[in-house]
Amino acid sequence: MGACLFRSISYAAERQLMNSAVADNADLQRMETIAHGIRKRVLSHVLSNNGGYMSQACSAAELLAALYGGVLKLGPVESPIDPPQFMGVPKIGEHTYQTGAQFHGPKGANFDRLIVSPAHYALVVYAALIETGRLREDGLEYFNRDGSTVEMIGAEHSPGFETTTGSLAQALSQAGGIALARKLRGEEGRTWVFMSDGEFQEGQTWEALSAASFHNLSSLRIIVDVNQAQCDGPMETVMAIEPLAERVRSFGWDVSVVDGHSLSEIIAASQSDTAKPHAILCYTDPVRGLPILAERAPTLHYLRFTSTAERAKYEDAYKEMVQ
Repeated sequence: MGACLFRSISYAAERQLMNSAVADNADLQRMETIAHGIRKRVLSHVLSNNGGYMSQACSAAELLAALYGGVLKLGPVESPIDPPQFMGVPKIGEHTYQTGAQFHGPKGANFDRLIVSPAHYALVVYAALIETGRLREDGLEYFNRDGSTVEMIGAEHSPGFETTTGSLAQALSQAGGIALARKLRGEEGRTWVFMSDGEFQEGQTWEALSAASFHNLSSLRIIVDVNQAQCDGPMETVMAIEPLAERVRSFGWDVSVVDGHSLSEIIAASQSDTAKPHAILCYTDPVRGLPILAERAPTLHYLRFTSTAERAKYEDAYKEMVQ
């Protein structure tokens, strides 16, 4: 991010030691390729549609690349899945409803579950699914079309989404219930929640943290894109949440603070063996890989071009990405 937004992270004393070999070079190279593909694919979509959540792709590319690239133990899919048409909402007594969890493969006691909380990251999640062979290559052609499940704001039927999570902050409560049920059944798989930092401005998040600690949900993991930016501008000018790590720890959680663009740090934190619920706070840059976006600071939430000249700059940036 540009100097006007990015602040150095003062959590060096809190970081876990990251010097052990956490993945072989092939794994890291694959994840790097996935992250680059996410940014490139989202920028291509933004150029084609004159709009999109670009800063979320810049900040979260490595998080999602790590998750889908090997951190998560997901069930396999035989081939990239066609995005289904919208078939209606779940109904009482209906037990055959297909959610977007099918893109995460079959459920099983030893498999992980991933609940995506910030529904406005949907475009970035779809890109990650395509890059990892879980969503069909042309899946984004159905984006935001009437009758399509590839919605602009993800819902329980959208690729990669298992629950409807907006208003923001509801997903952690739902994931806590899933993790508790899995604990009672003796399942070994972990339950993950991908979150945005703005959700820590919501009271429901803190209630869910407290409940997870009370019920000793040691298999519950949250990984947070702490990009310090939201719709109305920098987080600290809207409602500050720092010191976030200390606050989450005070609710009975273990916390790792990492550089959200360091795949090795994300992987190491994900492998932490803890008897408590575990939060991985990934401090990120919302213009990483697309520095021209910093010209829009301090408001980066959604990119829509304001002129032909501005669009041309982003077309040039895309050309550099594909070289």
